[in-house]
Amino acid sequence: MSQAQPVMLPQGWEARWDAQSQAYIYTDQSTGRSQWEVPTQPTYPTAHPSSSPPPAPSAPAPHRSGRRQYPTAQIQQLYGSAGYDATPQPPQPQPGYDQHAQFQQPAAPQFFTPGMPEASPGQPAQAATQAPFPTTFPGQAPAQVGGVDHMANQFQQMNMGYNNRPGAGPGGAVGGYEQKQLHSIQTVNLIGMQPDVRDLDAPPPAALLPANAAVTQSPHVQPDPSYQRCTLASMPTTQSLLNKSKLPLALVMAPYRSSRETDGDEPVPVIEDSVIARCRRCRAYINPFVTFIEGGNRWKCCMCGLSNEVPQLFDWDQREGKPADRWARKELNHSVVEFIAPTEYMVRPPQPPVYVFLIDVSAAAVQSGMVATAAQTILESLDSLPNADKRTKVAFIAVSTSLHFFSLPAGASEASMLVVSDLSDVFLPKPVDLLVNLDESRPAIESFLGKLSDLFADAHTVGNALGSALKAAHELISKYGGKIIALSSSLPTLGEGALKARDDPKLLGTSKESSLLNAASSFYKTFAIECSKQQISVDMFLFSASYTDVATLSCLPRYTAGQTYLYPGFSAARPEDAIKFASEFSKVLAMPIGLEAVIRVRATRGIRMSAFHGNFFIRSTDLLALPTVPLDQNYVIELQLEDDLKGPFVVIQTAILHTTCFGERRIRVITQAMPTTDSVAELYASADQVAITSFLANKAVEKSMTGTLDDGRNLITNSLSQMLTVYKNQVTSAAGASAQLAVPDNLKLLPLLACGLVKHVGLREGSTIPPDLRANAQNLLTTLPTQSLIPYIHPRFYSLHNMPPEAGTIGEHGVILPPPLNLTSERLERHGLFLIEDGQNIFLWVGHEAVPRLVQDVFGLSSYQELTGGKYTLPQLDNPFSTRVNAIIAKTRELRRGVYRPHLYVVKSDAEPALRSWALSLLIEDRMDHMSSYAQYLTTVKNKVS
Repeated sequence: MSQAQPVMLPQGWEARWDAQSQAYIYTDQSTGRSQWEVPTQPTYPTAHPSSSPPPAPSAPAPHRSGRRQYPTAQIQQLYGSAGYDATPQPPQPQPGYDQHAQFQQPAAPQFFTPGMPEASPGQPAQAATQAPFPTTFPGQAPAQVGGVDHMANQFQQMNMGYNNRPGAGPGGAVGGYEQKQLHSIQTVNLIGMQPDVRDLDAPPPAALLPANAAVTQSPHVQPDPSYQRCTLASMPTTQSLLNKSKLPLALVMAPYRSSRETDGDEPVPVIEDSVIARCRRCRAYINPFVTFIEGGNRWKCCMCGLSNEVPQLFDWDQREGKPADRWARKELNHSVVEFIAPTEYMVRPPQPPVYVFLIDVSAAAVQSGMVATAAQTILESLDSLPNADKRTKVAFIAVSTSLHFFSLPAGASEASMLVVSDLSDVFLPKPVDLLVNLDESRPAIESFLGKLSDLFADAHTVGNALGSALKAAHELISKYGGKIIALSSSLPTLGEGALKARDDPKLLGTSKESSLLNAASSFYKTFAIECSKQQISVDMFLFSASYTDVATLSCLPRYTAGQTYLYPGFSAARPEDAIKFASEFSKVLAMPIGLEAVIRVRATRGIRMSAFHGNFFIRSTDLLALPTVPLDQNYVIELQLEDDLKGPFVVIQTAILHTTCFGERRIRVITQAMPTTDSVAELYASADQVAITSFLANKAVEKSMTGTLDDGRNLITNSLSQMLTVYKNQVTSAAGASAQLAVPDNLKLLPLLACGLVKHVGLREGSTIPPDLRANAQNLLTTLPTQSLIPYIHPRFYSLHNMPPEAGTIGEHGVILPPPLNLTSERLERHGLFLIEDGQNIFLWVGHEAVPRLVQDVFGLSSYQELTGGKYTLPQLDNPFSTRVNAIIAKTRELRRGVYRPHLYVVKSDAEPALRSWALSLLIEDRMDHMSSYAQYLTTVKNKVS
């Protein structure tokens, strides 16, 4: 073989021909290291400096002298008569709950499954992603490098193809990949087993990739489940196998979930050099699962298999002006990265952040205090609006029976109001000064917001021309795009899109109730699609004390990637209402949104995106249009297999092209790899119960809108029954055990979550749920990210009066929460204090035999009789128990990502029947109204399985 000519080398590098590898080896003369050789010192990107968390400060010793128990006199007799401040004795063991407030898991029968390996004790069934070459990687201890001979041997092993070795490799590898590892499958019997609710926080089954699937050994080559997860961690090789398994195949993702450094979140690595390597055929972005070939000059796409050239600057440090270490590039080490896109990714110059506020100023809005609270919140949030480059624009339109525009000239200190009464043919009363630069018109904006509530304080108008105001706002910002934020306190009854009250109580609980969950007017969907074309998003804040038709108005956020926020019976005279709205509204205003975005999901050849769920508009068959990308919103994408999958693993990649608030065009790329399998047992062992629940929630809501609520509930139960039937017949060897309800260990809480779904206010049977509340609940079921969705379906339940001494104190990861209880009223005690929360509301349940000292320490009242139920602001009292309870409530409010601030309700166990029923409805393991208990639900499922 003749020697090829070496490439042009930068200064300080030399080329040497190696006869054994038949290739040039390029060496940095200053370090003696070849270009493709991994450095002997770790050069791992600093975005994630370590896979292990830093040592946390030691937690303070619990203040045991401040621990208090609050039993009744009978309990005191049981423990002894030492008195309130005596050293508390351990409570008597309860079924499933020991003296240390930890659940005792009943021993579940283990069914041996032929052909499935058993897990070794204490050894997790997962595979570490290891690269076949090089032998050392950033973050690892360096191996000894033996110069040219060592490199030649490596090239020979690679056949000049890095991780593309043909034939058998080390450890019995065939075709360049290690033999497949399988999840160990453990079968449990649900009948008679108390669910361990702590497992709801367990991570999903790991994707057991071949050992050399990734090109580096970075621990971040798979995305965190909070960004993206799949219902199955192993991909079936054929559609017939998937159909046979009855398991759903879908992606569940929140690509722009908020990050909190206090929770250990690391920022997404940003690639700033504008070197974006993409496949020429399928347009996939280079990622940790590609293969480098031809001596590293080309890379083979992991989705379509096409060979692509490596960009010339891929191995060049533009900032330092010298060759860079390829293996330290962020896109080869991280599954979630963000590229700063060059100008060819822009259709037009980056748009500025634009906000138009539509504020209802009818009599109902002014009297409720909404107008004053909204104006004050906007005024206090002006510095929080995304405005890094001083380009942000704002406009204000007040709405009642007419439209009130406000001229805010730059440099002026006062605003002037212009009124348009024609609602049928809306026009802008002035060509300039209605949409203004936030900085340039700041004095006029501040003056206007300070006087807004006074301008309409004496208004007695009844009516709301919201639809006409929306069209005016659209005309005002269609040139730019942006966000319309509408605040409405009454049903839109005038002008475009006028609505009528249709909440007929006779329809509730019947097959016609689903008609109340669909839009009453086509105007709002049509208008929303027009907004999407102009890159305009709509957020709805609804405050009506009566019917406001959430089902119709929520069409606006649904098709424009916005969100609907409901405040039933809002009154700013109640501090709790004003604080909740101001807190959530200010978070929405401060949210760093992505503008004029599109989302596309690509996958290995043979996988197709078949259906999409979430708040967006489908512009083409697989392109999702989002005028804005809000934080913490969930999307579910169903997958189908068009062709059989031949490779050992598949790759799915989500790309979100958007403009940041500060004018940069960026691409966030999330890459996920999954092994393939032809085993039904492996599919079940790799199933993710949380992702499946999110999928079922979306499908059930969709079914309830196209059919009936009963259809939605049946879809959940039938899907669960079909899965367990296949598992029993195809996987377990206990086919004759008809009394058993077998389920794999990783899905043991799926029936509990399914039970919670069918009992959820968005789907449950009943004739007393107002249509607005049900429609709002369905909006949340389809948009909440999984870390908020699961507690919304399966609330958290804590006992506070006898919680462990460390609960409510500061630990390694913040405030320590009490151990969660099962959601059954059997846990309630007449003398106890309990907390129930679902992310939207928090209930403090107070037993009617609570001792006066408990009431005094928590509420500052002398007796239970003085306590009033309902919305409550808990006082901060000068005693350890009050401090701990307040810390737990504060931690609960901060626990979920998102803008929501749950109301706190005090529920007295012998008062306010409606409030008691609401709180008890969250205890989903109990029987309620016409709905069965969890045990009865399992029996229903078992009968279907049998």
